[in-house]
Amino acid sequence: MMRISIPFLMIITGHLIAAPIPAEAYDKGIAIGCQAYSFKEFSAFEAIAKTKEAGGKIIEFYPGQKLRPDSNDDAVVSHNASEADTTALLAECQRQGIYPVNYGVVQANDPAEVRKIMTFAKKMGLYAVCTESTEQVVAWEAAAKEFDIKVAFHEHGGSMSKPEYKVWHPLYILGVIESRDARLGACADLGHWCTSNLKPIECLRILKGRVISVHLKDKSEMGTRGVVVPAGQGVVDVAACIHELKQQNFKGHFSIEHENDWKESVPKIKQSIEFTKAEWAK
Repeated sequence: MMRISIPFLMIITGHLIAAPIPAEAYDKGIAIGCQAYSFKEFSAFEAIAKTKEAGGKIIEFYPGQKLRPDSNDDAVVSHNASEADTTALLAECQRQGIYPVNYGVVQANDPAEVRKIMTFAKKMGLYAVCTESTEQVVAWEAAAKEFDIKVAFHEHGGSMSKPEYKVWHPLYILGVIESRDARLGACADLGHWCTSNLKPIECLRILKGRVISVHLKDKSEMGTRGVVVPAGQGVVDVAACIHELKQQNFKGHFSIEHENDWKESVPKIKQSIEFTKAEWAK
């Protein structure tokens, strides 16, 4: 039976409380599970079940995923979701023994939306939210302090040839966060750094002490042609990244994001989880 922490119980019963990742969500010092986007062909309820099947203990939700399987309604995971849908999502996590820890990648168009996102995160009892909306950094910082929830700035693939998209480079993210509250930091997407032809281990070192969460995926090759493969089978050097994070005293979570094998990803995700846990234990 799942041992429920007091903060988790308070979340389920509707009290607004932010909490760090519960101790029960760690397995031998590591909090690991899935980014629900790995199961984008399924509902959020199914993503919770598949995360458990793969051996994960935490889940990172993303906006827009259908809430339940075989449902005729329009309910999705969202910071605009009804109270009933949010409660149902939390209850399903509790039933399956999976801890929700993050929400993203989510866009915020203005400070009002930042506040709405953080209010939702508080209700969900999340450790962090994940966004690329650096233009709202002032609002994010104020909300992070008020709600005591971390904000992780995420990156997709990019290059100097497209200067309008800046968040792909860790030096840009560092410039955004380094003078701000420690609750603002980075979501280290190891695979997307490879898409940008950056070495993930070097990016982690640039962001030392400000890595809040990790989207862990390995890639078959550097650049835009690389496809996602299980951790340890590609060019990311996942083992070195795990050891670097351990040296940095990283206390956040690893969200496996397997953007491949969409209908049958659980076996590959299980491989990534087992590899990561084994490396962390060294």
